[in-house]
Amino acid sequence: MMNTNPLCQLLKIKFPVIQGGMVWCSGWRLAASVAEAGGLGLIGSGSMRPELLREHIRKAFLFTKNSFGVNIPLFYKYSEDFIRIILEEGVRFVVTSAGSPKKYTERLKAEGVVVGHVVPSSALAKKCEDAGVDFVVCEGFEAGGHNGIDEITTFCLIPQVAKSISIPLAAAGGIATGAQILAAQVLGADGVQIGTRFACTKESSAHPAFKETIMNSHESSTVLTLKKLTPVRLAKNAFYQKILDLEARGEDSVENLKELLGTGRARKGIFEGDLEEGELEFGQISALIKDCPTVSEVMEGLIKEYEQARSRFNSD
Repeated sequence: MMNTNPLCQLLKIKFPVIQGGMVWCSGWRLAASVAEAGGLGLIGSGSMRPELLREHIRKAFLFTKNSFGVNIPLFYKYSEDFIRIILEEGVRFVVTSAGSPKKYTERLKAEGVVVGHVVPSSALAKKCEDAGVDFVVCEGFEAGGHNGIDEITTFCLIPQVAKSISIPLAAAGGIATGAQILAAQVLGADGVQIGTRFACTKESSAHPAFKETIMNSHESSTVLTLKKLTPVRLAKNAFYQKILDLEARGEDSVENLKELLGTGRARKGIFEGDLEEGELEFGQISALIKDCPTVSEVMEGLIKEYEQARSRFNSD
């Protein structure tokens, strides 16, 4: 599966699986557990303050000697502090998102850090390569959380991005099985980034009620909304209904949406388990997720499913 895989070689991982840096889910325990299981674990800094990120990095280093890194949403007010801490603590892998790949890439690479960037289109993927990024994560709108506004599906996006760049490519959005990893590779990806499946594991820091919501979801449980503000895939709950009510009254201005969103909605839903008034971010693939295993069990399942799918493919 992996010996000559360019993504594995670049990230120094056994399997071409990156764990998404999800707010309120991806603390040191999840990231380090994925690293121990052979993938690239990511600490999700988007729900942290600077010194808390430092604490999570140090704990991850104590837990694993394998590859882990930090995901940084570039629009976040602490991004500059995060870069400083990452360099001070010796983190070797960073995945940036929600901003220009030029912002920190040169600075990080000068210190020997491998840099990836998340994109929703082939045009942005090419800009990443031009900016010196080491690898790209192309994310379809099936993914949970913040998304591209154009609603391009993952399996439409992969071949277009693969044609536009020459650096390693990971596919993200709606991926939770080994067969999907193989399918992504057939379409041109070197590996995948997986979010929701890892959000619903024992090592995830998400609230048990949030995990239970994922396990009880179906194909139409989530929707891409808040497009006038910043597109985000959410579960349909009371908070989402308030968004619909604003739209129905024609009062969904950016100002009104910001007021409704307020502060701490994601924390309330994902970390504190408020299933009605919280922001519940997970992807469309949640309909396939019916258990909450350990990270090790997830990785073992992915590998087994991958090999079974490849055997079926080769036998046809």
